[in-house]
Amino acid sequence: MTAAGADRCTADQHIDRRHIVLVGMMGAGKSSVGRVLAARLDRPLLDTDELVEASTGRTVREIWVTDGEPAYRVLEADVLADALAAPTPSVIAAAGGIVLGERNRVALKASDAYVVWLLADVDVLLQRVRNGGHRPLLDDDPEGTLRRMFVQREALYREVASAIVSVDHRSVNDVAQAVLRCRA
Repeated sequence: MTAAGADRCTADQHIDRRHIVLVGMMGAGKSSVGRVLAARLDRPLLDTDELVEASTGRTVREIWVTDGEPAYRVLEADVLADALAAPTPSVIAAAGGIVLGERNRVALKASDAYVVWLLADVDVLLQRVRNGGHRPLLDDDPEGTLRRMFVQREALYREVASAIVSVDHRSVNDVAQAVLRCRA
């Protein structure tokens, strides 16, 4: 389960009129890279976790604990659909599990969005999420959970991705630059 290897990009001359959606495992840097991209491109950043929290007035953790994963996934799908339908080209940082829902995968592929999979080695992800208390899926067995999730999700990320950018051993700025090079 390695993310080693060159970035895989597909150029698109119409990218300036499209949303850029960042997908990938928790800890891949979607929100951090999204902030840099949004600033560089002078676009709004739409973070699906933040949108869920804003629409419900509760944290993601509270929703998971109180209502469960299925309820969260419905909220997640709704905010993704709204973000993709927004008329202003935006940078969308999608929650790690967004690809689990067929409705979300269909929406990502049917939209005109440029979807970038931020690919990370599981060991890199473990280092990044070690101190993150806001990730309820990692409460019991972070390493085992991340390894299972990677196996479960890898093909789904690949299915929706217009481009794949490795984040391993790269700074947030380097990853953002790689995303920008991919869309050129």
